[in-house]
Amino acid sequence: MTTAPVITRFAPSPTGFLHIGGGRTALFNWLYARKHGGKMLLRIEDTDRERSTEAAIAAILDGLQWLELDWDGDVIYQFSRAARHREVAESLLASGRAYHCYATPEQLTAMREKARAEGRTRLYDGLWRDRDPATAPSGVRPTIRLKAPQTGETVIEDQVQGRVVWQNENLDDLVLLRGDGTPTYMLAVVVDDHDMAVTHVIRGDDHLINAARQKQIYDALEWGIPNMSHIPLIHGPDGSKLSKRHGALGVDAYRALGYLPAALRNYLVRLGWSHGDQEIFSTQEMIDAFELSGVGRSAARFDFAKLENLNGHYIRHSDDQSLVTQFEKVLDYVPEGAALKAKLNDTTRGQLLRAMPSLKERAKTLIELISGAYFIFADRPLELEPKAAAMLTPETRALIGQLRTALDAVNDWTAETTETAMRNFAEQNNLKLGAVAQPLRVALTGRTTSPGIFDVLAVLGRQECLDRLADQAA
Repeated sequence: MTTAPVITRFAPSPTGFLHIGGGRTALFNWLYARKHGGKMLLRIEDTDRERSTEAAIAAILDGLQWLELDWDGDVIYQFSRAARHREVAESLLASGRAYHCYATPEQLTAMREKARAEGRTRLYDGLWRDRDPATAPSGVRPTIRLKAPQTGETVIEDQVQGRVVWQNENLDDLVLLRGDGTPTYMLAVVVDDHDMAVTHVIRGDDHLINAARQKQIYDALEWGIPNMSHIPLIHGPDGSKLSKRHGALGVDAYRALGYLPAALRNYLVRLGWSHGDQEIFSTQEMIDAFELSGVGRSAARFDFAKLENLNGHYIRHSDDQSLVTQFEKVLDYVPEGAALKAKLNDTTRGQLLRAMPSLKERAKTLIELISGAYFIFADRPLELEPKAAAMLTPETRALIGQLRTALDAVNDWTAETTETAMRNFAEQNNLKLGAVAQPLRVALTGRTTSPGIFDVLAVLGRQECLDRLADQAA
C-alpha cells in the first residue's frame, strides 16, 4: 500500500498585505511539505469579491517571494472555480443532504436576535429544513443550506490542539450557496482541498470553529478529511492579540525595516515551534527538524528585540558580497533609497564591499548598515551632525590641517600605513591616539561614530580623504 504524497496549501484571502502571522503559516506549510518530499500549493481565496484586490494579491506573492517560500504549480484562484463549487452544492441538494432556504433577510435577522436573547449559539432555527419548497414565497432567490446533524458530536483530531469536540445541537445549517448563486467560503475551501488532494491543513487556530463546519460538509459528501493542525496565533509581548503597535505589520514592512529574509524565517519558525534549545537554524536544518509535534498549544509572543538580535547575527555571518546585494535591494523600500541608488557605481560598490567587514559588526539591520555606510556616499563638503560640528573648534581645525599634512606623505595607502602615520604623529606631538582619531572621524564622516577610522581611510582612498580633510582644516 502506497501512502499519498504530502500536499499542503497556503490559502490567504487577498484583502490586505501578507501579515506576519500569514508569513509564519506559509512557512510551516512549506517546511512540512519540504520535509516530506511533498508539495505546497498556493491558493488565493478571493471569493469575497468586494474585499479582494489585485494590489493585495500582488503584495502576498511579493511577500512570499521575498521570504523565499516557493510554491508548487500555478497559483490557484478560488473564484475561478465557482462553477465546481456550485456543482457540489447542487449534488448535496440532489442527495437530500442540503435544502433550499427561502428565509428573507428580515426573518433571518429576527431569528438571530431571538437566539442571542435566549443565549443559543445556533442562530438559524431550521425554518426551511423540512418544508415543502412548493410553499416558497415568490420572488425570493433561495440559498442552499447544509442539512447538518442535529444530535451527536462533530470531532476533529487535531495534530496541535488534540481532540476537539463540538455538540451538533449548537451548530447551524450553514449556507453553502448564496441566493445569487455564489458559493460560500466554507464550501469552497472543502471542495478545493478535496479536488487538490490536500493531505494536511496547517492554519491559524482562529479557523478552528471553521474546521467543525467543514467536517460536516466532508461527512455529507462522504469525503475523507485532511489531517488538521491549528496553530496558535501570535500575540504581542504583553500577551494580548498582536496589533500594529506590537509589530503586526505586513511582511513588506519588515523588508523596509532592514531585516534579512533568512533571519525573519528563522525568527518565525521559533514563534510557537521548538526543537530543543536550538535558536539558530539554517533553512535545511529547519526542514530536517520540523515536526508538527513541536508546535505548542499556547500563543507565541512577538519580541522585536529578539528579532533584531537574530537579524544582527545573520548580518555578521553573511558574506560581504551578499550583504552588498541586500543593501542594494533594500534601497527600493526606504525613503533615502533613490538618492543612494543614484550614487551606486563600480567605485562606490567596491568601497562598500571593502567597508562591509567593519560595517556588519556594528549593524543589526540593513537600515543600520546604510547609516554606517553613509560616509561612502556623502557629498563634499560633508553635512555635519550637530555633535560633530560642535567639535570643530579653531584648535581642532588646526589639528586637522596637521593630520592632513602627515597623511599626505603616505603613498602606499592602506589601513595599516595610515594607522602607522597617525600613531607616529600622536607620539611626536605627545597626544593620545583618540585625540587624533576623533577629529579625523568628524572630518571624514561628518559624524562622531563610524566604523574603525583606519578602515574609513582605506575605504575612501587617498585623494578623497585628503580632500575631505582640506574642507575642514583651518
